[in-house]
Amino acid sequence: MDRRTWLQQLSALGLLSLSSGWKFMEDNLLQRPILGTSEWLPAVGVGTWQTFDVGDITPEREPLKAVLKTLVENGGSVIDSSPMYGQSEKVVGDLSSELNLASKLFVATKVWTRGEREGIAQMNQSFALLRRQKIDLMQIHNLVDWQTHLKTLRGWKEQGRVRYIGITHYTESAYDAMEQVMLREPLDFIQVNYSLLSRKAADRLFPLAQEKKISVLVNQPFEEGALFQRVKGKVPPLWAEEFNCHSWGQFFLKFILSHPAVTCVIPGTSKPQHMLDNLGAGLGRLPSEKQRDDMVKFINT
Repeated sequence: MDRRTWLQQLSALGLLSLSSGWKFMEDNLLQRPILGTSEWLPAVGVGTWQTFDVGDITPEREPLKAVLKTLVENGGSVIDSSPMYGQSEKVVGDLSSELNLASKLFVATKVWTRGEREGIAQMNQSFALLRRQKIDLMQIHNLVDWQTHLKTLRGWKEQGRVRYIGITHYTESAYDAMEQVMLREPLDFIQVNYSLLSRKAADRLFPLAQEKKISVLVNQPFEEGALFQRVKGKVPPLWAEEFNCHSWGQFFLKFILSHPAVTCVIPGTSKPQHMLDNLGAGLGRLPSEKQRDDMVKFINT
C-alpha cells in the first residue's frame, strides 16, 4: 500500500481529518525519554536539509507551513536544522512565528565552522534566524572543531542559552571519532545515520549511548530515497501488519524506532501528507527482535 492509499483509507475510516490540518484522531504518538532527565520527546520529528531551503515566495513556503502544522497537531515537536542547510533556519523561524508554533517545537540546530569567535557568531546568527531566545539542542555539525565549540556550549548550557548539547555525523567512517568523543566528554545527544541499509551504529554507538545516557537522533532514515527505489513497484509484506505498518515509509521508520536506543528519527520532507505518514510510524506496535531480523532479510532480497 502506498502513502496516498493509506491516507485515503484512514480518512474513510474517520481516523484522521483532512480538513483540520491532517490530524490523527486516535492513539498517541510514541515518546521516548531524554536520558538522564524527566523530559520526553515525540519519537518522530522532521529534518530540514534541502526541504526547507526555499526563498520568500509564498507558494514555496505554503507546503512547509502545512508540514509544521501537521507535525505539531499530531503530537510531534522535534525539528532539526543547520547553518549548512541554506535558508532552512530562517524559514523555520519565519514559519513557526507566523503559525504561532514556536513554543510547541523542540528546535535543534548546529554549529558548522572553525574557531571560537566564528562559532559564537554563527550560533548567535542561528538564534536570530530561528527567532529563539533559547535553543533546545545545539549540536556540533560533523564534529567540525568540536573541542572548541564544546567548551563554548558547556558555558552556554550553564547560562541557560541552550538546553542540551550534542555532536552529529552522517557517515559510518566517522564512528571512531564519535566514539572517542562520547567516551571522553559529557553529551546529551548524538545524531547519526541509521537505517535498514546502514546498521553499524547499532553495533557500536548505540550501546555506548545507552551506557553513557546519551539520547540519539537518527538522520538519513530513507538513505536519501534509496530505500524507496529498492522497493519500487512492490508492496510491504503482509506480516508488517502485525506491527501496524501501512506504508513503506512506516516500514523503514518502524525498524529504526524499534531499537531502544533511538530517541527520535528526523526524516526530511516538504509534503504534509508525507509528514503525516512518517508520524504514523510512531503509532501502534513496533517490530519485535525477530521481526527486525525478518525486515533486514526482506530488504536484502
